[in-house]
Amino acid sequence: MPELPEVETIARALEPRIRGRRILSAEFRGLRVLRGNADQTAAALAGKKIRTLRRHGKFLVFELEGDQCFVVHLGMTGKLLMNGVAGKHTHAILSLDSGMLLYDDIRQFGRLELSQGLPARVRKLGPEPLEIPVDAFAALMRKRKSRIKALLLNQSFLRGVGNIYADESLFRAGIHPLAIAARLRKDRVERLHKALTRVLREAIEAGGSSISDYVDIDGRQGSFQVKHNVYQRTGEPCVKCGNPIRRILVSQRGTHFCPKCQRR
Repeated sequence: MPELPEVETIARALEPRIRGRRILSAEFRGLRVLRGNADQTAAALAGKKIRTLRRHGKFLVFELEGDQCFVVHLGMTGKLLMNGVAGKHTHAILSLDSGMLLYDDIRQFGRLELSQGLPARVRKLGPEPLEIPVDAFAALMRKRKSRIKALLLNQSFLRGVGNIYADESLFRAGIHPLAIAARLRKDRVERLHKALTRVLREAIEAGGSSISDYVDIDGRQGSFQVKHNVYQRTGEPCVKCGNPIRRILVSQRGTHFCPKCQRR
């Protein structure tokens, strides 16, 4: 699933190409990915000018004139492609006065929604991990008795962090994924905050991680996957100590860590 760095990469590349442009028409082929009526949504989008595009957690928010928002969540395999060729997995087509924007999604777990303002479920997400100060981060941690890996995946705690960057951040901070958040010492919380922000920024700089389907709006893969220290490296030697990386389940999610470098 595209996480914060992948969605940010898409937003940064796409925003200057669509800001101020007008939607000439919209077509929805995959009704499973659309929240709402296809014909009504297409009619409402036609003629609207795009004011800006921004990321909100893992969501892409197209801010339109009239204070409307067209919100896109890429799910597991969703892609936004600029001036691509529509195919059997294309479920939405926005024809702009500057080109064509396609939404492709093989597994159709993504969601598209037109709303007046930001939808409530999106507004209720937690703070941005790249913006929250360390003191506020620590204050939130003190209130949580859940496992730290599960907490990092909780979008009401922080928005945008997923499996890849939770694992990589915990490894850099030297924290076991099953550690209880509220019991972490202050210095460990500070290390985690630093590791999380660094990992996310490095991943954005690398264009995200292309594990399977992810590409940017021009079809290019990210490169941060070559810098993964633990994610999907089960059985391989740890880059720090040489011990094999282990995989366990935390909240039904595959979790990768080094049992020596990340002791409980």
